[in-house]
Amino acid sequence: MNVLLVEDEPAIADTLVYALKTECFEVHHALTGQEALDAFGSTRFDFAILDIGLPDMTGLDVCRKMRETSSVPILFLTARSGEVDRILGLELGGDDYVTKPFSPREIVARIRAILRRATVPATAAATNGNGSSAPAPAEAAGPLHHDPSAMRIHCHGAELDLTAHEYKLLLVFLKNPRRVLTRDQLLDHAWADPGAVTDRTIDAHIKSIRAKLRVAKPGAEDHIQTRRGLGYLFVP
Repeated sequence: MNVLLVEDEPAIADTLVYALKTECFEVHHALTGQEALDAFGSTRFDFAILDIGLPDMTGLDVCRKMRETSSVPILFLTARSGEVDRILGLELGGDDYVTKPFSPREIVARIRAILRRATVPATAAATNGNGSSAPAPAEAAGPLHHDPSAMRIHCHGAELDLTAHEYKLLLVFLKNPRRVLTRDQLLDHAWADPGAVTDRTIDAHIKSIRAKLRVAKPGAEDHIQTRRGLGYLFVP
Protein backbone atom coordinates (compact mmCIF):
# COMPACT_ATOMS: atom_id res chain seq x y z
CA MET A 1 0.00 0.00 0.00
CA ASN A 2 1.29 3.43 -0.97
CA VAL A 3 0.50 6.18 1.54
CA LEU A 4 0.72 9.95 1.02
CA LEU A 5 1.59 11.69 4.31
CA VAL A 6 1.15 15.47 4.40
CA GLU A 7 2.59 16.83 7.64
CA ASP A 8 4.78 19.92 8.18
CA GLU A 9 6.04 19.03 11.68
CA PRO A 10 9.20 16.92 11.19
CA ALA A 11 8.98 15.17 14.57
CA ILE A 12 5.42 13.97 13.94
CA ALA A 13 6.19 13.07 10.33
CA ASP A 14 9.29 11.05 11.23
CA THR A 15 7.36 9.07 13.85
CA LEU A 16 4.53 8.29 11.43
CA VAL A 17 6.86 7.39 8.57
CA TYR A 18 8.70 4.95 10.84
CA ALA A 19 5.46 3.40 12.14
CA LEU A 20 4.00 3.01 8.65
CA LYS A 21 7.16 1.56 7.10
CA THR A 22 7.43 -0.87 10.02
CA GLU A 23 3.97 -2.11 9.00
CA CYS A 24 5.14 -2.52 5.37
CA PHE A 25 3.51 0.61 3.94
CA GLU A 26 5.30 2.66 1.31
CA VAL A 27 5.26 6.32 2.38
CA HIS A 28 5.68 9.56 0.44
CA HIS A 29 6.06 12.51 2.81
CA ALA A 30 5.07 16.01 1.71
CA LEU A 31 5.66 19.13 3.82
CA THR A 32 3.17 21.42 2.07
CA GLY A 33 -0.22 21.15 0.42
CA GLN A 34 1.11 22.03 -3.02
CA GLU A 35 3.88 19.45 -2.74
CA ALA A 36 1.22 16.89 -1.82
CA LEU A 37 -1.01 17.81 -4.79
CA ASP A 38 1.96 17.61 -7.17
CA ALA A 39 2.80 14.13 -5.89
CA PHE A 40 -0.87 13.10 -6.00
CA GLY A 41 -1.09 14.14 -9.64
CA SER A 42 1.84 11.96 -10.70
CA THR A 43 1.69 8.93 -8.37
CA ARG A 44 -1.01 6.40 -7.49
CA PHE A 45 -1.72 6.39 -3.75
CA ASP A 46 -3.90 3.95 -1.82
CA PHE A 47 -4.34 6.22 1.19
CA ALA A 48 -3.73 9.83 2.25
CA ILE A 49 -3.01 11.30 5.71
CA LEU A 50 -3.60 15.05 5.75
CA ASP A 51 -2.60 17.46 8.49
CA ILE A 52 -5.16 20.27 8.50
CA GLY A 53 -2.71 22.99 9.57
CA LEU A 54 -0.26 23.34 6.68
CA PRO A 55 1.92 26.38 5.88
CA ASP A 56 0.55 27.14 2.40
CA MET A 57 -3.05 25.87 2.53
CA THR A 58 -5.21 23.77 4.83
CA GLY A 59 -5.53 20.01 4.65
CA LEU A 60 -9.21 20.66 3.92
CA ASP A 61 -8.17 22.53 0.76
CA VAL A 62 -5.95 19.60 -0.24
CA CYS A 63 -8.82 17.16 0.36
CA ARG A 64 -11.17 19.28 -1.74
CA LYS A 65 -8.72 19.21 -4.64
CA MET A 66 -8.16 15.45 -4.31
CA ARG A 67 -11.89 14.75 -4.29
CA GLU A 68 -12.23 16.40 -7.70
CA THR A 69 -10.51 13.40 -9.28
CA SER A 70 -10.23 10.63 -6.70
CA SER A 71 -12.07 8.75 -3.93
CA VAL A 72 -8.85 7.61 -2.20
CA PRO A 73 -9.44 7.13 1.57
CA ILE A 74 -8.35 10.16 3.60
CA LEU A 75 -7.49 10.47 7.30
CA PHE A 76 -7.22 13.97 8.80
CA LEU A 77 -4.74 14.96 11.51
CA THR A 78 -5.31 18.14 13.49
CA ALA A 79 -4.56 19.90 16.74
CA ARG A 80 -8.15 21.16 16.82
CA SER A 81 -10.90 18.91 18.18
CA GLY A 82 -13.91 21.16 17.54
CA GLU A 83 -16.99 19.49 16.09
CA VAL A 84 -17.21 22.07 13.28
CA ASP A 85 -13.78 21.08 11.98
CA ARG A 86 -14.63 17.38 12.19
CA ILE A 87 -17.92 17.78 10.36
CA LEU A 88 -16.36 19.97 7.66
CA GLY A 89 -13.62 17.42 7.08
CA LEU A 90 -16.14 14.60 6.75
CA GLU A 91 -18.39 16.67 4.50
CA LEU A 92 -15.45 17.20 2.14
CA GLY A 93 -14.98 13.44 1.84
CA GLY A 94 -12.66 12.53 4.71
CA ASP A 95 -12.97 8.99 6.06
CA ASP A 96 -11.65 9.56 9.58
CA TYR A 97 -10.34 12.28 11.87
CA VAL A 98 -7.67 12.09 14.61
CA THR A 99 -6.66 14.88 16.98
CA LYS A 100 -3.14 15.47 18.28
CA PRO A 101 -1.50 14.08 20.34
CA PHE A 102 -2.07 10.56 19.07
CA SER A 103 -0.40 7.18 19.05
CA PRO A 104 1.27 6.14 15.77
CA ARG A 105 -0.07 2.63 16.39
CA GLU A 106 -3.59 4.08 16.52
CA ILE A 107 -3.04 5.74 13.15
CA VAL A 108 -1.87 2.46 11.62
CA ALA A 109 -4.86 0.64 13.11
CA ARG A 110 -7.30 3.22 11.75
CA ILE A 111 -5.70 3.04 8.30
CA ARG A 112 -6.00 -0.74 8.25
CA ALA A 113 -9.63 -0.53 9.40
CA ILE A 114 -10.53 1.95 6.66
CA LEU A 115 -8.74 -0.07 3.98
CA ARG A 116 -10.36 -3.26 5.26
CA ARG A 117 -13.83 -1.73 4.92
CA ALA A 118 -12.99 -0.59 1.40
CA THR A 119 -11.82 -4.05 0.31
CA VAL A 120 -14.13 -6.59 -1.31
CA PRO A 121 -14.90 -9.29 1.28
CA ALA A 122 -13.79 -12.80 0.47
CA THR A 123 -17.43 -13.91 0.48
CA ALA A 124 -18.50 -11.26 -2.01
CA ALA A 125 -17.78 -13.54 -4.97
CA ALA A 126 -19.98 -16.53 -5.69
CA THR A 127 -18.53 -19.93 -6.62
CA ASN A 128 -19.56 -21.89 -9.70
CA GLY A 129 -19.79 -25.65 -10.09
CA ASN A 130 -16.10 -25.96 -10.96
CA GLY A 131 -15.04 -24.25 -7.76
CA SER A 132 -13.83 -21.09 -9.49
CA SER A 133 -15.07 -17.67 -8.49
CA ALA A 134 -17.82 -15.98 -10.47
CA PRO A 135 -18.96 -12.35 -10.27
CA ALA A 136 -21.61 -11.71 -7.66
CA PRO A 137 -24.99 -10.81 -9.18
CA ALA A 138 -25.82 -7.14 -9.56
CA GLU A 139 -28.45 -5.58 -7.30
CA ALA A 140 -30.89 -2.83 -8.13
CA ALA A 141 -33.40 -0.68 -6.26
CA GLY A 142 -35.17 2.02 -8.22
CA PRO A 143 -32.56 4.32 -9.77
CA LEU A 144 -29.63 2.63 -8.03
CA HIS A 145 -27.69 -0.27 -9.51
CA HIS A 146 -25.04 -2.05 -7.42
CA ASP A 147 -22.17 -4.09 -8.82
CA PRO A 148 -20.84 -6.05 -5.80
CA SER A 149 -17.79 -7.42 -7.62
CA ALA A 150 -16.54 -3.95 -8.60
CA MET A 151 -17.97 -2.29 -5.46
CA ARG A 152 -19.59 0.38 -7.61
CA ILE A 153 -23.03 1.97 -7.41
CA HIS A 154 -24.66 3.64 -10.39
CA CYS A 155 -27.53 6.11 -10.37
CA HIS A 156 -29.61 6.24 -13.57
CA GLY A 157 -26.62 4.63 -15.33
CA ALA A 158 -24.02 7.12 -14.05
CA GLU A 159 -21.29 5.76 -11.76
CA LEU A 160 -21.12 7.53 -8.41
CA ASP A 161 -17.68 8.53 -7.14
CA LEU A 162 -18.17 7.51 -3.51
CA THR A 163 -15.86 7.38 -0.52
CA ALA A 164 -15.76 4.11 1.45
CA HIS A 165 -18.29 5.32 4.03
CA GLU A 166 -20.60 6.85 1.41
CA TYR A 167 -20.57 3.55 -0.47
CA LYS A 168 -21.45 1.55 2.64
CA LEU A 169 -24.21 3.97 3.65
CA LEU A 170 -25.78 3.99 0.20
CA LEU A 171 -25.58 0.21 0.11
CA VAL A 172 -27.54 0.04 3.39
CA PHE A 173 -30.28 2.16 1.79
CA LEU A 174 -30.27 0.03 -1.35
CA LYS A 175 -30.76 -3.14 0.71
CA ASN A 176 -33.45 -1.57 2.92
CA PRO A 177 -35.80 0.38 0.64
CA ARG A 178 -38.78 2.13 2.26
CA ARG A 179 -37.44 1.40 5.75
CA VAL A 180 -36.70 4.20 8.21
CA LEU A 181 -33.12 3.79 9.46
CA THR A 182 -31.92 5.60 12.56
CA ARG A 183 -28.55 7.30 12.68
CA ASP A 184 -27.35 4.68 15.16
CA GLN A 185 -28.31 1.89 12.74
CA LEU A 186 -26.47 3.60 9.90
CA LEU A 187 -23.40 4.13 12.07
CA ASP A 188 -23.39 0.45 13.01
CA HIS A 189 -23.44 -0.58 9.35
CA ALA A 190 -20.83 1.83 8.01
CA TRP A 191 -18.27 2.29 10.79
CA ALA A 192 -16.12 -0.35 12.45
CA ASP A 193 -16.15 1.73 15.65
CA PRO A 194 -19.46 3.66 15.70
CA GLY A 195 -18.59 5.13 19.09
CA ALA A 196 -15.68 7.04 17.57
CA VAL A 197 -17.97 9.32 15.54
CA THR A 198 -21.14 11.33 16.19
CA ASP A 199 -24.64 11.41 14.73
CA ARG A 200 -23.64 14.54 12.85
CA THR A 201 -21.21 12.39 10.90
CA ILE A 202 -24.16 10.60 9.29
CA ASP A 203 -25.80 13.91 8.40
CA ALA A 204 -22.59 15.12 6.75
CA HIS A 205 -22.24 11.97 4.66
CA ILE A 206 -25.92 11.96 3.66
CA LYS A 207 -25.50 15.55 2.46
CA SER A 208 -22.50 14.50 0.37
CA ILE A 209 -24.33 11.47 -1.07
CA ARG A 210 -27.32 13.62 -2.02
CA ALA A 211 -25.03 16.04 -3.82
CA LYS A 212 -23.51 13.20 -5.85
CA LEU A 213 -26.94 11.78 -6.67
CA ARG A 214 -27.96 15.26 -7.85
CA VAL A 215 -24.97 15.40 -10.18
CA ALA A 216 -25.85 11.99 -11.63
CA LYS A 217 -29.52 12.92 -12.13
CA PRO A 218 -31.14 16.16 -10.94
CA GLY A 219 -33.87 15.24 -8.49
CA ALA A 220 -32.31 11.86 -7.60
CA GLU A 221 -31.27 13.29 -4.22
CA ASP A 222 -34.94 13.24 -3.21
CA HIS A 223 -34.86 9.42 -3.08
CA ILE A 224 -33.18 9.81 0.34
CA GLN A 225 -35.75 11.42 2.60
CA THR A 226 -35.34 12.79 6.11
CA ARG A 227 -37.72 11.66 8.85
CA ARG A 228 -37.23 14.31 11.51
CA GLY A 229 -36.57 12.85 14.93
CA LEU A 230 -36.31 9.35 13.45
CA GLY A 231 -33.65 9.03 10.76
CA TYR A 232 -33.54 8.56 6.99
CA LEU A 233 -35.62 6.69 4.42
CA PHE A 234 -34.72 5.54 0.91
CA VAL A 235 -37.67 5.60 -1.50
CA PRO A 236 -36.82 4.04 -4.91
